[in-house]
Amino acid sequence: MDVYLVPVGADRYELYCEVAEEPHGEADVPPEGFIRRLVHRFQQMIAEAERERRHGPAVAPPRGWAGRVRARTLRWVAESIAEQRLLWHLRSQQAGCLYYPDDVTEDRATELLRQQLGRDYDKHRFWLAIDLIGFVVSGLLAVIPGPNLIAYYFAFRLVGHYLSMRGARRGLSGVSWRAEPSAPLTELRHVLALDPQARAPRVHAVAATLRLEHFVSFFQRSAVST
Repeated sequence: MDVYLVPVGADRYELYCEVAEEPHGEADVPPEGFIRRLVHRFQQMIAEAERERRHGPAVAPPRGWAGRVRARTLRWVAESIAEQRLLWHLRSQQAGCLYYPDDVTEDRATELLRQQLGRDYDKHRFWLAIDLIGFVVSGLLAVIPGPNLIAYYFAFRLVGHYLSMRGARRGLSGVSWRAEPSAPLTELRHVLALDPQARAPRVHAVAATLRLEHFVSFFQRSAVST
């Protein structure tokens, strides 16, 4: 798994990765147990949101209230993927390569990686506890007829934060990291001082050099002008 330490501001970095699309088994049988079924459904939604992000909707969205709820849910999942893709995929990794700007040392780059993963672990552990309380409280609404959408919302947030927390922990203690310097990443530090119009072609060039399909939108979203 390749991970990129991206300079996005004055002494600010974000971790970024792109993962190849995995085959999706449409006929997968949901496992037994509420939690396992919830995780299974969450993973299906991740796969569907990823496919829509890459290829667009496979079919026209259904009309009506249910269609709007589904579309909004997929958009929320897609936004979560953008923020947490790296952590979710780290859960199953044995080894990783950290590409870092070649104007910082390897030790500093490794330190920044561990700092970011440590912050991510603490953040998702905190929100896991908050959403667990919300999920328990939302159970009181079960007496109201109809689907308990609030409970579903907190349930899916629970799964997302749980998987992110596991990924961060895996990255800290279960993944064997090697590090490689990258001149294109250093180039990004120089474009932070440019206005957005002048910055865009140089960011596109870096993305093309690194062969990262969705990097430009990530950088535009994350970078802070200096």
